[in-house]
Amino acid sequence: MMKKVPFILTIFCALVSGMALAQKTAQATLNVKLYPIQTIVIGGDNTVNLEYKTKEDYSNGVTANMNDHLVVYSTGGFAVKVKSENENLVFTKDGTTDKIAANTINLQATLGTGNLLNSSTFSNVVLDNSDKNLISSSVGGTDLKFNVAYNGKGNNDYVNKYYNVENPNVYTTTVTYTIEAQ
Repeated sequence: MMKKVPFILTIFCALVSGMALAQKTAQATLNVKLYPIQTIVIGGDNTVNLEYKTKEDYSNGVTANMNDHLVVYSTGGFAVKVKSENENLVFTKDGTTDKIAANTINLQATLGTGNLLNSSTFSNVVLDNSDKNLISSSVGGTDLKFNVAYNGKGNNDYVNKYYNVENPNVYTTTVTYTIEAQ
């Protein structure tokens, strides 16, 4: 039995020292990779109507205030640009075609419901078929709502744009909003 004790001790020491040698440290590198994400959607109705129904509308112009019209998500600073698909809004009905220049429409953005983004700047944009900066911000956020006011020209500029082939005459273009990282 005495001969077995040193043998067992030797085995025990070897196992313990092997375990001690097996205990090392390991390190891993943790990276958090943030990519720019920007989304923009039209909130609510995506049809904007500037309706000229009275003499005063033709004289003074009309405004359609679209509350919470744009909803933005951005992981950092962003710019929202706007443009018309064409340089003109076009009316076509029963062989009658006419145009209203897109640059007779102005757009102005403001903060929408619950939007506390103090770093936003807004530009009064004359609509045309090139990108114009409407909103810019040095910081991002989620569910950022913006109102957009569409203002049609007054000064009786559209008086001779009505044709008795349809009531009302509808002049149309597509307005495109684009968001990009800043």
